[in-house]
Amino acid sequence: MSIGVQRSVDTVIDILKQRLASRVETGMELRRQHANTVTWLDNEPPDAVVFGQSSEEVALVVQVAGEYRVPVIAFGGGTSLEGQVNAPRGGISLDLSRMTRIVAVHADDLDATVEAGVTRVQLNQYLRDTGLFFPVDPGAETATFGGMAATRASGTNAMRYGTMRDNVVSVTAVMADGRVLRTGGRARKSSAGYDLTRLLVGSEGTLGIITELTVRLYGIPEVTIVAVAPFARVADAATTTMQAMQLGGLGLARIELLDRLQIEAVNTYSKLALACTPTLFVEFHGTAAGLADQVETFREIADGNGALGFVTAASEEERRRLWKARHDAYWATRAAWPGRLALATDVCVPISRLAECIAETEADIERFGLISPIVGHVGDGNFHATPVIDPHDAAERQALEEFLARLAARAIAMEGTCTGEHGIGQGKMRYLEKEFGAEGLDAMRALKAAFDPHGILNPGKIVA
Repeated sequence: MSIGVQRSVDTVIDILKQRLASRVETGMELRRQHANTVTWLDNEPPDAVVFGQSSEEVALVVQVAGEYRVPVIAFGGGTSLEGQVNAPRGGISLDLSRMTRIVAVHADDLDATVEAGVTRVQLNQYLRDTGLFFPVDPGAETATFGGMAATRASGTNAMRYGTMRDNVVSVTAVMADGRVLRTGGRARKSSAGYDLTRLLVGSEGTLGIITELTVRLYGIPEVTIVAVAPFARVADAATTTMQAMQLGGLGLARIELLDRLQIEAVNTYSKLALACTPTLFVEFHGTAAGLADQVETFREIADGNGALGFVTAASEEERRRLWKARHDAYWATRAAWPGRLALATDVCVPISRLAECIAETEADIERFGLISPIVGHVGDGNFHATPVIDPHDAAERQALEEFLARLAARAIAMEGTCTGEHGIGQGKMRYLEKEFGAEGLDAMRALKAAFDPHGILNPGKIVA
């Protein structure tokens, strides 16, 4: 960093300390905690961490930083997987996790307005007596609404309830010049002007910093049934998923696939006794009158594809335990191979290509000599590979690079995407041109330049 740039950063920190006092911190340990930690990318800490408590304070930080051309990186729960919270050019990590106010719940309209630091778990606890819930479940309980919207997160319920793109009605965001923008009201639809909400959802804090959101709510289903179906082959589980989705009308809320390696890790970590073979976790939402037949139809599809069994969870406690085990799959992988680095990556393809894409991915895992459990939200064609490597072994890192490149290229060639829900960040920037072409990438760069002409908002992410 040049002397001039360092002076600008120091000046911004001094100004913010005068205005926000102890909520501006520069300790190295805290700064490292606010850089990327859940991936193979290097940790690139900011120069300071600032805790914002309102849209007005976020605007103040952005205005001061913008005057001196100092980067600002929005931070929520720190659960992003592609380097979104790294600070490759230093600057200010703007932590919104203290913005935890649930502004309003409009039960009659099935929506709620929350600040960016609220988590899904917190909102659903608040809603527990209303009969409503927010369904987007990325797995990480500490993921905040601001971060979930910024990365366009989805998760296990996406096949029935959609992703954050479908469930954010409007946002309040601070733009690069410090102005506070509201993208709409609470109407369920609008054809007024450009869709600024959808533009900011998924922009990873590069176009604006989301400080408040209005989101859709849903009625808690009358009946929930969870089933577990083991298979001899991943391909058979994927084919079952495709056929069930094509049939439709089965009350399916989630279909999750865990391969043999992932089941072994989950059994040990979560103290389960599942058969160590590729397994579908399936959840049905509906009414008592309708679900029995729907579950039986799914069982018949699974049996037709060689299912080795079909067991439904007997109690709410058992259902929660199974889904907790699924959500802990990443941590189970890390625990199964201690001392090694686990990288969670994802792609998404049309459901008709899912079995083929997974089979070719399995072949690549063997080809490169990698250890890599596979797990995924296969009900919408999205799956994750989690290679575990020795980060200090140059040969393993090279194998990982080639594996990741081939996985992204394969998904794109199948008319899918290099990322279904993890976002681009730093880790997947190299694949964007292949997915959208030079014209698409140029359009994204033009948007970035128009919204953030000085490049202060989360620089070095999505587009260079």
